[in-house]
Amino acid sequence: MREGQGHRGNRGHRDHGEHRDHGRHHHKSAQTFRRGRAIAFLDTLVVKRTTLQRQLNDPQFESIKPVISGELKATETIMEEFIHLFQLQEASSEESDENEGENGKGVLANDDN
Repeated sequence: MREGQGHRGNRGHRDHGEHRDHGRHHHKSAQTFRRGRAIAFLDTLVVKRTTLQRQLNDPQFESIKPVISGELKATETIMEEFIHLFQLQEASSEESDENEGENGKGVLANDDN
């Protein structure tokens, strides 16, 4: 170490204020990305639930109806826990119809909106 310099620390980085909001912006981007992934996964669960409901009413699957019913209940439980965990809520059918034209999904809404 040179004389007179002492401890280098972070070498003066971020002392100028130009990067102050960078951490917050990055955090918000990551949060938005994670929320998008959560919504995409929930969309997958919705498709699975719809398929199981259709199979439950199909006479072709009569022999495995108890298995399908169990899978349907498990899928709905996972969906409820997932919605609660990520603070999501299923949109009402009216909101879903309105949003469908905008983004093609219309499955979820955030509690904050």
